[in-house]
Amino acid sequence: MTAYTATVTVRLKRGVLDPEADTTRKALERLGFDLDGLRSMDQFEVDLDAESEDTAADRADEMAQRLLANPTLHDYEVVVEERGA
Repeated sequence: MTAYTATVTVRLKRGVLDPEADTTRKALERLGFDLDGLRSMDQFEVDLDAESEDTAADRADEMAQRLLANPTLHDYEVVVEERGA
């Protein structure tokens, strides 16, 4: 078994209202920042042991599908890296 860290990034799909990002964008614009857009996201880092990087990615993907993301509202991305000793 090898130690991996899977990073799961969950964000709202385009077109889904994002009130947190809207409020933050307005505040940044009041501070003088010019933005083309802003979206909020959640990021989860999962440390796990697996037989391969693909197995670790499959397990993290299942976690995202079953709990971390709502497929109706969210897109997600899984990135897996081997943890150093």
